[in-house]
Amino acid sequence: MKRHPSPLWHQTFDLLVCGGGIYGAWTAYDAALRGLKVALIDQGDWANATSSASSKLVHGGLRYLEHYEFKLVRKTLAEREMLMKVAPHRVWPLRFGVPVYAHSRVGALRLKLGLMLYDFLAAGQRAMMRHRFFSHRRFCERFPFLNTKSLSSGFTYADAQTDDARLVLELVSGAIDADAVCVNYCKLMHVLETDGQASGAKIHDGLTGEEHEVRAHQIVFATGPWLATDSQDQVNCLLTRGIHLIMPALLKNEALLLTARSDGRVFFVIPWYGLTLLGTTDTAYQGSLDRVDVEESEVQYLLNAVNDYLKIPWTQDDIIAAFAGVRVLKQDEQAHHDSSAETAAPSSVSRDWVLKTASNGVHYSIGGKLTSARQDAAQIVDQVCRQRNVRTSCATLGRFFPWSPQHSKDFSDWSAAIQERAAQLGVDPESALWLIRRHGRNVPEILNAIELQPALAGRIIPALPFIDADLMFCAANEMVMHLDDLLRRRIPLLILAKLTEADLHRIVDKISGALHWDEIRRRQEIARCRTGLYS
Repeated sequence: MKRHPSPLWHQTFDLLVCGGGIYGAWTAYDAALRGLKVALIDQGDWANATSSASSKLVHGGLRYLEHYEFKLVRKTLAEREMLMKVAPHRVWPLRFGVPVYAHSRVGALRLKLGLMLYDFLAAGQRAMMRHRFFSHRRFCERFPFLNTKSLSSGFTYADAQTDDARLVLELVSGAIDADAVCVNYCKLMHVLETDGQASGAKIHDGLTGEEHEVRAHQIVFATGPWLATDSQDQVNCLLTRGIHLIMPALLKNEALLLTARSDGRVFFVIPWYGLTLLGTTDTAYQGSLDRVDVEESEVQYLLNAVNDYLKIPWTQDDIIAAFAGVRVLKQDEQAHHDSSAETAAPSSVSRDWVLKTASNGVHYSIGGKLTSARQDAAQIVDQVCRQRNVRTSCATLGRFFPWSPQHSKDFSDWSAAIQERAAQLGVDPESALWLIRRHGRNVPEILNAIELQPALAGRIIPALPFIDADLMFCAANEMVMHLDDLLRRRIPLLILAKLTEADLHRIVDKISGALHWDEIRRRQEIARCRTGLYS
């Protein structure tokens, strides 16, 4: 995966996709597989905004049942099951505990009915994914760190987890393999028109400073929150900010779905690379999109919410890192002009998706979810194919992921063999597991590097399951342009550890050769990370 911008300037594309998050990546991948000539650009790095700031879940959305969004839940549950089959390295099952207290907003009976409906909507799912009931004693044994006062019982149910940034990266890699031209750090300045219809775009290369014209028959904006800054479509968008906190280890193989006592909102406590991901908030947002800060009030909200459930409360000192992202939600014209709708909680706005087409033919992807992005992207490509008079159907449904092991049907056997070889090379079991989840079929290449240089089996940071061989592979092969590309999205060290200046220098010393960075560039990249541009 290398950055090659020059092919953008020398051909006419069937489709130019603007936005390298989950929707843009799926759209480019599907379109390229269907034989279209595709270009994908992003003004920053792949998944550099909302698509690396999610709760890392591939889920049906249990809470959406309260809003009677049965169609959306059925759609996302079907997608969840399919993704676990075709990408077992990228999407893996995760069970959630749901405690029931005397003061719970949703009682045991109502919760039981909801979980039964959730299982029903996931028709055909494997038995291990169905919900289970636990008595007070058994639930306490399963989650011993929870407050037991007024706890009556609990349930568990299953959804799935992923690494959102690496999911996007894998799809971009797949699009490149299917002959798409994918270039990060390229900004669309404005759309070019011929006879009132979009015919290309003026592009600014953020690394060279050059500006060029890209010719394309169709253009899709999958730019997430930046859609709200486009005069063509901003009236249909609502922006909300969600934050997450990285906290010390609490859970290992299961998560928790909890309800904030202050306002009844659902939030998650999720195991993440050996630590805990706590989130998320959901508040209306009107600030800058270039830097989305974490508000102290939101941090306190999450701490207060989770501490209502913990025997030993967390404090500000326990926070390892925090990050924020901005979602774009669809908003119909009536809601936009209805003053009473402005007071509605953002969490009550539908996460469903819509495709709008402007008078100049440009398509706008609005709203949606990480889980359902593939299905929505297929509809985008269907529309493009109709416009181009191309008769091909969706190419991604049921297709193994680009980095899926060749024999994904025997994934457990393949995974066991990889872990055995990793152990022989001195890789600890937890790091080996995450190598598989992060790199899929590319893991043997990483292990080959360790065989040549045994020291690469060591961890980058002792407390986290990332090894030096992983770091070197990402730097050399995954279109890294800046240090924060590597340490925030390829390997999320910047949000999982409080890296010191010495840590950054040590890491840069290791990877500067692969990235051809001189001393001046090394200092610039370290300064870029220290000023927090990665958050």
